[in-house]
Amino acid sequence: MHQVIQELIAARAGKVLLDEPLANYTTWKIGGPADVLVIPDGTGELAETMRVLHRLGQPFTTIGRGSNMLVSDKGVRGVTVKLGRGLDTIRYDGDVVAAGGAVSLIPLSVRASKQGLTGLEFASGIPGTVGGAVYMNAGAHGSDMSRILKEAEIVLETGETVRWQREEMEFAYRHSVLHTRPGIVTEAVLQLERGDPKEIAAVMAAFKERRLRTQPLQLACAGSTFRNPEGRFAAKLIEDAGLKGYRIGGAEVSTQHANFIINTGGAKAEDVLRLMSHMQHSVQEAFGIELTPEVLIVGER
Repeated sequence: MHQVIQELIAARAGKVLLDEPLANYTTWKIGGPADVLVIPDGTGELAETMRVLHRLGQPFTTIGRGSNMLVSDKGVRGVTVKLGRGLDTIRYDGDVVAAGGAVSLIPLSVRASKQGLTGLEFASGIPGTVGGAVYMNAGAHGSDMSRILKEAEIVLETGETVRWQREEMEFAYRHSVLHTRPGIVTEAVLQLERGDPKEIAAVMAAFKERRLRTQPLQLACAGSTFRNPEGRFAAKLIEDAGLKGYRIGGAEVSTQHANFIINTGGAKAEDVLRLMSHMQHSVQEAFGIELTPEVLIVGER
């Protein structure tokens, strides 16, 4: 690891932090330290980072806003990469928006609405980054990133920078080609449409009102814990299994939305994992349905 650190610094691959607590970078406020956290401030620095890691055979973990991620209590071995502010830019060209991989989705959707651009309303409550949204094909309210992505700039694990069209992204439910061909999204070009700013704002306000009424957004959580099984809703299955309010350690099934696990204070990743396992077992036993995690689980177990 010493050689990796030295070469990253020599390559000026970005800010390099050692033993950095990842609980500070996740919305669950849970997680041990990253051995090395690299924060490249642009596509060039990220490409240098990837080239160093590839040459040394060093695997890496990527973190955005940490809104869909559970980091283990022991933390993440090796190198973790988080995009810096240089990749937090937005450009407009008519009804096309180019957003950096580090751009937060919620502010992006608000800014698009003020520009009179429609198509991003679904993302107005997703607390992640553009890069993470493309990776996961994030979606809500009947839409997702596959509906609006025109092309994406991606730095592959080799350090090569490519631009892939929507057709090359292999989008499916909460899936993209990046699950099988590792890379980091540095920019997403989104094809939106012209609309009435007042109508767009009204739709987003309705979505927000519903979220505040049905989701524990004021508490430390990570959004939906499990994917919706085909034709069913995970939250309904969990609620019908009698699990609302069920608690292990500092982790609790939200009484507001059963597919959310909240950190009531001092929760450990192990508490969340045990609770997730209990939820899966209970739903399987009650309904014969297997729940698949939507949150990414990373780090040493």
